[in-house]
Formats: sequence, C-alpha cells, structure tokens
Amino acid sequence: MDLATLEIFRTVADEGSVTRAARRLGRVQSNVTTRVQQLEEELGAPLFARDGKGMALTPAGERFLDYAQRLLALAQEARQVMHPGTPQGSLRVGSMESTAASRLPGPLAAYRRRWPQVTLRLRTAPSRQLMQAVQDRELDCALLALPQAAGPDVATQLPALGLDGVVVCRESLVLLLPPEHPPVASLADVQVRTLVAFESGCSYRILAEDGLTAPAGTGVPRLPVALDIHEVGSYHAMVACVAAGGCAGVLPRSLLALLREPPDLREVPLAEVDTLLVWRAGYATPALSALREALSDLAGPAKHLSQAVAKPRRGRAG
Repeated sequence: MDLATLEIFRTVADEGSVTRAARRLGRVQSNVTTRVQQLEEELGAPLFARDGKGMALTPAGERFLDYAQRLLALAQEARQVMHPGTPQGSLRVGSMESTAASRLPGPLAAYRRRWPQVTLRLRTAPSRQLMQAVQDRELDCALLALPQAAGPDVATQLPALGLDGVVVCRESLVLLLPPEHPPVASLADVQVRTLVAFESGCSYRILAEDGLTAPAGTGVPRLPVALDIHEVGSYHAMVACVAAGGCAGVLPRSLLALLREPPDLREVPLAEVDTLLVWRAGYATPALSALREALSDLAGPAKHLSQAVAKPRRGRAG
C-alpha cells in the first residue's frame, strides 16, 4: 500500500468509474484497475461493488475511504510543512453557499493568481456538515456560521471539538416576506407559516426558526401553529418562492444585493451573523496561511476566535 494507490482508490470512489478516474489521474485504465485489485487483495476485502453502471463502494470500502482520506491529508500536510513559507499542494475549502457566491470570488481569484501552484478545491454545504467535514479531515478548512440559536455558544465549544478559527466577515441576516405581506415592525408581526430554507444543518435556517417560533416577551409563541419548512437547493429558488407569496425566506443582505433584478420583497432584520474560517486545531500550512491573508480584506483585519467570543454582538450568530 502506498500513497499513489490510495489516491487512485479515492479518485475511483469520487468518480464512481474507473474510466473517469483514469482520465482524471492521467493514467491508463488498466493501470487503475490493477492497482485497485491489488489493494483489495492486500486488505482481504472487496472495496467496490462492480456492475454495468459503475463502481460503488462496499461497506468495507466506505470504512477504508475514511482512513485513506486521513492518510492522504496527513501526507499533504507533511509535504507542506517541510517547505515553510511556500504555499503548495492542495487546499480543500468548504463554504456556505451564500459565502461562496457573495464573498469568495474576489479573494479566491487573487489567491489563484498569486499562488498558481496550489490546487484549490471548493465544496459548499450547510454549516453543520462543513464543521463535521473539517473534523473528519475531509476538508482542510471551512467558512461557516455559528448556529448559536441551536444551543450554547458554539464559539466556546470549538476548542473542545478540536477546531480553531478566525472571524472573516459579518453578515446582516434578513427575513424576506412577500410584497403583499402587511407591514412588519418586528418578527412578532410575521404572519406566514412557511419558511423556505436550506436543508437541516444550515445555521441561517436555525436562527430563522428560532426567531419565528421562540416565545416572545409575553411568553406566547410568535406563531400560533407549527412552522412548516420548505427546503430548496439554491437562494434563487428561495427568492422565487417568497416572491410567489405565502412563505418567508432567510438570507444575508449581501447575497440579495447580487441579484440582477431583486424582486420587491419586504425585508425584516434578523441578526448580525459572523462568518468564520475554521480548521483543525494544530493544522498549519503555508497554503492555509495564504488563504487567511486573502480573506483578511473582506471586513478589515481578521479577528481571532478568542476576540470574537469576548466581544459582545448585536443579535445572535447562526
């Protein structure tokens, strides 16, 4: 077993096809097939279920993939620390969908121009999934929001979770309402019963659910009935649903500003939400340091996590 074989195995798992994996790796198909078979013989277990539709991981393959990813990540990290000050290799970056659209294009373009030898891999997902992926070494770092509405301050929990991070920007989160909705002075005036949001694990969704259903000052829930959640896969779909009427949506104002022709929707301020770049505690490579530098211009000098925890916030981060 060597790193090249592990990379072949991971690529076949990613592509679900020997042909596509060989093309991506620049190898002949027979070589990829042979290396996978040799690995299975060495481990004494089939890693893939082969059928006419492609290659699917077996339960043993799923278990081994986790170890293969860890070994490859450690090898990549070791190569980088042997050349301090020179970003190289690959950097797997996770991001919330909204951050990738509204905040990352400029910094990532500048990063690629300055460090073309670094391969950036970007993956979008809700905050909870991003945090788990960093912990599992599937990602080297991720841009996510703290889901405070879900429980205790997550910022204080990061060290216990083996993570570290810096605040890179602050978003103004708004609740979108249809244009025909009556005027709203606060969340207590919201009348819709359906929230359009991303899948479970989205910090913005957690914050909106909490704001719409948590007891108000009188102890009476803001909405007299349970909140219905309609999940969508993009912010464009979310805005379209709200414009159609009968539901509310939640997103950062910075993303709404990107729409070429934003519909005439009502906006209700929800919270000021910090976006953090997080990584595993102790993980330090030139490529990550260069990314932190590239992101530092998003909203002034980046604040370290300890500063973010100590400084009072307006609203709750989600």
